[in-house]
Amino acid sequence: MSYAYCVSEINAVVFRRNCCRAVVLSNDCPSLANDASVVRIANIVRGQLEYELQATSFRQPKQVMHSRRNFLLQAALSTLAIAGFPYVAASARPMDSLSFKGKDVFDRILSKSREGHWGSLSIGELAGRIARELEGTPYEGLTLELSPDREICSVNLTALDCVTFFEDVLCLARMVKKGEHSPAALLKEIALTRYRGGVVGDYTTRLHYTTDWFFDNETKGTVKILSDLPGAEPFTQKVGFMSANPGSYKQLAAHPDLIPKMKRIEDDINSRSLSFIPINKLAAVEPLLKTGDIVAVCTSSPPGIDIVHTGLVYREVDGVAHFMDASSSKAKMKVTLEPGPVSGALNWSKNLTGAMFARPLEPKK
Repeated sequence: MSYAYCVSEINAVVFRRNCCRAVVLSNDCPSLANDASVVRIANIVRGQLEYELQATSFRQPKQVMHSRRNFLLQAALSTLAIAGFPYVAASARPMDSLSFKGKDVFDRILSKSREGHWGSLSIGELAGRIARELEGTPYEGLTLELSPDREICSVNLTALDCVTFFEDVLCLARMVKKGEHSPAALLKEIALTRYRGGVVGDYTTRLHYTTDWFFDNETKGTVKILSDLPGAEPFTQKVGFMSANPGSYKQLAAHPDLIPKMKRIEDDINSRSLSFIPINKLAAVEPLLKTGDIVAVCTSSPPGIDIVHTGLVYREVDGVAHFMDASSSKAKMKVTLEPGPVSGALNWSKNLTGAMFARPLEPKK
């Protein structure tokens, strides 16, 4: 069975729900001799099939490995490996049990959402309700680094870091607003927000730098960057830490060919114009912040890093705009509603320069 035949079969079976990508795949087939094209096709196949397999696995876990679409994928991947693309083949393996953790947490949030009719709330207020449900969740770093060989679109509601906290809250809120209620639906929202253009590919397609996340998600219409707040100034901190320190990242260390690609992405980020609110002007903008707004804490150190911490705004009944985060402080190590206002919470280091804010937008159903 040839690779081209396998791809055409996957095109017909797996991509029937996504005509646009099916066209892209078909158009790429004549140029299979080009390595970059093969990589791109494999990444598209993997990303789309993961959604299909994940949705199927929650309904029929014992039948997934015997389905026709899985057989076709495995045949295509075997051909890729034989043809001399073992990394592409490995990176395109379907999702495993590591992809979704915390089904009990997921079910609890959905149950409370239905009982409280949270879907009728604004997306910001809905995000606030979900954030409070995650309060006390243990802090754990590197929960997305599940493999040195491939990028896995995953959710872990049992342990969160500062990014996965606001990301999971936003995506759960978007899912509820759309009237959806499955782990596969949440993973679809995660893929949309976490990856450049909403397409899961190799490690570099993940939006590692928070300013890149803000820019890409504003482009996709999931958030609006609050760039016109009073006191805003140009943000001049440049990124470059990842390409300069590939040994700190398993996938970059294992696959040096991704480093130049990461450098090009960093250069693109550095070419953009962004603004931030300096630390001494945060108190003045607090009355304009709303529950559910995403907070990105700016830093001057280490060099090459744009944002050092993230969280959400949560406005309590006392009217105070609190900062809520997955705290890595040794005294906390959990999702915490910080006391006092945002401006008072961002004081743990002299290297902090200020903050950026982004507001969730209502999703289209």
